[in-house]
Amino acid sequence: MHPDSIATHAPDAIGAHPAALVARHGDAAALAAALQASRADTLLHFQRLQQALPGLQVPQQATLNPPLWELGHIGWFQEYWLARNPQRLAGAAADPAAPRSAPLRAGADALYDSSAVPHASRWALPLPDAAATRADLAAQLGDTLSLLGRLDHAGDDGLYFFRLALLHEDMHHEAGLYMARALGIAVDDPRWQAPQLPAPGPALACPAGSWLLGHGTAGFAFDNELGAHPVPLPGCRIDAQVLRWADYLPFVDSGGQADARLWSADGWAWRQATGAAAPRHLRQQDGQWQQWRHGQWRALDLAEPACHLSAHEAVAWCAWAGRRLPTEAEWECAAISQPGAFRWGDVWEWTASGFAPYPGFRAHPYRDYSAPWFDGRPVLRGGSFMTQPRMKHPRYRNFFPGHRTDVPAGFRSCAL
Repeated sequence: MHPDSIATHAPDAIGAHPAALVARHGDAAALAAALQASRADTLLHFQRLQQALPGLQVPQQATLNPPLWELGHIGWFQEYWLARNPQRLAGAAADPAAPRSAPLRAGADALYDSSAVPHASRWALPLPDAAATRADLAAQLGDTLSLLGRLDHAGDDGLYFFRLALLHEDMHHEAGLYMARALGIAVDDPRWQAPQLPAPGPALACPAGSWLLGHGTAGFAFDNELGAHPVPLPGCRIDAQVLRWADYLPFVDSGGQADARLWSADGWAWRQATGAAAPRHLRQQDGQWQQWRHGQWRALDLAEPACHLSAHEAVAWCAWAGRRLPTEAEWECAAISQPGAFRWGDVWEWTASGFAPYPGFRAHPYRDYSAPWFDGRPVLRGGSFMTQPRMKHPRYRNFFPGHRTDVPAGFRSCAL
């Protein structure tokens, strides 16, 4: 299905990446192609990790997973919600507790179910080796494509779990790129490199009024996007793009990183606990900023988007500059109402909004996706240069804790 044909039927498609339209609105044939493309990227990245990591060993950290576990989990998730799910055609109304058939690999649930396997235990699990895990993934994808090929003119319910499995795999691909970045592993694929941004142009005016926040049409949506509801907007002037390093680093150079008056209480506590004298992966050498990338220090390109910033750093910069972060409603309004002028997708963008359910929220069958994280952590919008284009939708809500700096997150600002 061509994205142009989707856009005429889906108002929520305005401003979305064409690949995201296929992922959320495409038919069975389009999804089959996307699932195979996603799997090719998964395996390519795993091969990269195999070459860089002896024994595929990574440090036991809260933001990492063993690569073999990640690979097996991706296939397990697809099999669990599709081949083993007797209610896969019921879509979001499916009963997640419906009895499942046995997994392809005996004992797989005890290895790969992220809802039941504690994170810290994943380093000690008796996982199959790389060859066996690859074979499992090939069989699981074969079953998925066979099921998909039997669907004639399936509606959104019938395609729901295929779309979920696709986007879940895309999320894990991005997480794999985060891990490579954190461990200094070179990723030379040009698709996943930070772009150069132009000098900032004029801010965009968003008039006062009401905005319908959230997903409100057909197609796939995550549960936390649903419940479209009107939100009053006071009107604002919002940056047309995210900050570049050239825009952010004067804050550090002027002493803002060490000025407690510019930080929130939580932000200053984070600053003191981490000792972060500069943004992650950056240092000054002989008066020049350098960035740790691909395992070595390199001159920083000041035209690249400022990223790997915590939400605390974003708030402190805004206090220094006399600006503020946009709310997610302001961000969404600008992205959809001014798609040609509002540049997004370069880095994940911190907003001033806490992650909370929209009115009438009902958790979808994958219960652990949203509901456990409605704890006020900030919403991020947009996508990054490490994000698969299929994930880049203006209604998508990301939700990392504000202290995370392994995520390629930055921000744009609004006038006070």
